[in-house]
Amino acid sequence: MAAGAVTTDTRENRSRGILWMLATMFSFVSLDAMMKHLLQTYSLVEVTWGRFFFATIAAIILCGRRLPGLAVSKSPKLQVLRSLLLMSTTGLFNAGIRTTALATATTIMFTSPLLVTVLSVPFLGEKVGPRRWAGVAIGFLGALIVVRPWERGLGASGLGLLLLLMAALLNANYQIATRKVRADDPLTSLLYTATAGAIVTSAIVPWFWSSPDVAGWAEIVGSGVAGGVGHFCLIKAMKAAPASVVAPFSYTSLVWATLFGLSIWGDWPDLWTWAGAALIIGSGLYIFHRERVRHANG
Repeated sequence: MAAGAVTTDTRENRSRGILWMLATMFSFVSLDAMMKHLLQTYSLVEVTWGRFFFATIAAIILCGRRLPGLAVSKSPKLQVLRSLLLMSTTGLFNAGIRTTALATATTIMFTSPLLVTVLSVPFLGEKVGPRRWAGVAIGFLGALIVVRPWERGLGASGLGLLLLLMAALLNANYQIATRKVRADDPLTSLLYTATAGAIVTSAIVPWFWSSPDVAGWAEIVGSGVAGGVGHFCLIKAMKAAPASVVAPFSYTSLVWATLFGLSIWGDWPDLWTWAGAALIIGSGLYIFHRERVRHANG
């Protein structure tokens, strides 16, 4: 009876974790879509400022009465580094999606887990076996198919893709840094990343400011809230179920990105993008599987 209850509870927790991860991906892609739409009218700095400023307000609300304690980090320097990495990632991503379809940009960002595997060797001292290296190689082949530098060249489209690849690399470094601040409460990490980005962008946004209309303000505020909610949902997902269970569902963001891109901009990924995405996602899922096996074997 007790064992059955534990099994049911475990299944319910995993199902809840998966639902939280699905909500996470919807929130993050909604954020990306709003930023891409805003960038058609407002400057890169202003859009990035809105994302962090209102995410800070959302983070403060989420912290609630625990704010004074959560504002103190056990690794403040590393938290600041994480914040700068995320801010740089966001800036590069925003610059890249100006000229890149949302689904394509999302696919390129899928290379971040592959890059985390590569960077875990020098930065975390982890050992990567030949099977995971093969998975990484296949994933990078998929990225090459999506980017297709021999076809796009160095024009606006090619530059946008290059910026997105740089964003994926910085995002991988951000994830590595995040692994090193596990002693902090997840809300502390959320508070630092949002606040640092808000402070830096607030210092420079007056030189790039263009007064938004009512719709613009609604979208700017919405982007920040979507970012804050997305991180909150991610925290809940990771608490409810193991990362190995919920992480593969991050690839559902491609579905949302495709739907947003089609409904707002009329973008539909071409066959090469789908092929590259299949290789990247397949290799990512394989690496998740191998990491789970490795941890299970000690």
